[in-house]
Amino acid sequence: MQFLRTHQLAGILADDMGLGKTLQTLAHILTEKEAGRLTQPALIVAPVSLLGNWQREAARFCPSLTTHIHHGLTRHGAAQDLHGFDIVFTPYSLLHRDRELWLTIDWHLLVLDEAQNIKNANTHAAQTVGDIPAAHRLCLSGTPMENHLGELWSLFHFLMPGFLGSQKRFAELFRNPIERQGNSEKMDQLRKRITPFMLRRTKDVVASELPPKVETLMPVPLQGQQADLYETIRLGMEKTVRDALSAQGLAKSQITILDALLKLRQVCCDPRLLKMGAASQGKPSAKLEQLLDMLPEMVAEGRKILLFSQFTQMLSLIEQELPRLGIPWVKLTGQSKNRDTLIDQFTSGQVPLFLISLKAGGVGLNLPQADTVIHYDPWWNPAVENQATDRAHRIGQTQSVWVLKLVAQGTIEERILALQERKAQLAQDMYAGAVQRKEPLFGESDLNELFKPLG
Repeated sequence: MQFLRTHQLAGILADDMGLGKTLQTLAHILTEKEAGRLTQPALIVAPVSLLGNWQREAARFCPSLTTHIHHGLTRHGAAQDLHGFDIVFTPYSLLHRDRELWLTIDWHLLVLDEAQNIKNANTHAAQTVGDIPAAHRLCLSGTPMENHLGELWSLFHFLMPGFLGSQKRFAELFRNPIERQGNSEKMDQLRKRITPFMLRRTKDVVASELPPKVETLMPVPLQGQQADLYETIRLGMEKTVRDALSAQGLAKSQITILDALLKLRQVCCDPRLLKMGAASQGKPSAKLEQLLDMLPEMVAEGRKILLFSQFTQMLSLIEQELPRLGIPWVKLTGQSKNRDTLIDQFTSGQVPLFLISLKAGGVGLNLPQADTVIHYDPWWNPAVENQATDRAHRIGQTQSVWVLKLVAQGTIEERILALQERKAQLAQDMYAGAVQRKEPLFGESDLNELFKPLG
């Protein structure tokens, strides 16, 4: 960070999750202040759930830095005094809304935490941050590219506009040849171009003392009524998707495809998620039964468990069963108001089980007290799953972490895992190594795989 500032460059701190990107950034700002260069405040933009964490870390490790969170209904009262702080924290949701305020200050430093929030260059947030005047810009993200190379272009467009050309030129020169044709020369060319401006270190390099992460895939066979329902839904949805493809083509059928895939994923988790009245009610869930069999034994062994699901309603269904098992728990979703209290109950050892929605708890939580992570349902994006896992597997963890993935056997969930591997490979190729893949990342052949019959 100091090197980039010295040479008036911008860049991405892309260290693996859980390696202290927050603390490194605060140390950088403190260095600027002690050198007398911090004559204007630094602006740090982060998901709203992380604002409190940033302020706590600053108070703990850099108490001489003055900080302010710009958020809430009373924020405009303090707006005129922002020049008086060393650091101002604000959420992505207020970038566009308070745009005029950000443009009135010549910020010393503009930092985007979880910078993948601007991976779509066409959003208001991405366009607004590009206009904010700042002497120096940084992105922090353990996953600077989650799905495709266009996301990386968006980050560099914020950091150094024009560095990777226009969006159209970048697609012609790099994205299409790499993603569609597996062109290893183009990948190597792009990697050499961005490497000086992106620092990425993995846990085995930075935190070699970190205990291992042990991953286990647990196949759960669907049986009886649940298997019949899956096959019924699959046949109906496959016809719907085929009709949409022939009428509109792949690009215009995305919503139809995603809705069909969602329904298949819901059947795998619990038929009650489908909301199809009597058709889905009363049918057993093999996965839920497997989970409820395992949890009492895990708790009896003294395990501290994080349980993630994409579906908040699935967490509610699990929650209904826990009193019968005598297992105390807390639950964190996007609706949770008392986030810090819930976290304290788990970290202090009052409850052994923390139910967390993937969206609400995938970033910003430090939970090294946990030694077990259960993913109830797989998600397309391996980076998102890994971020969730690394709530526990991060600096401060003293014991090995057991990561358990429940997968409905022979279903769309197994095919999601195959898709995950390909996305992980693209990201890995971006950081190091050559491209092996020769076909597009997602196309009609993928749909054929996803809609295969049960088994």
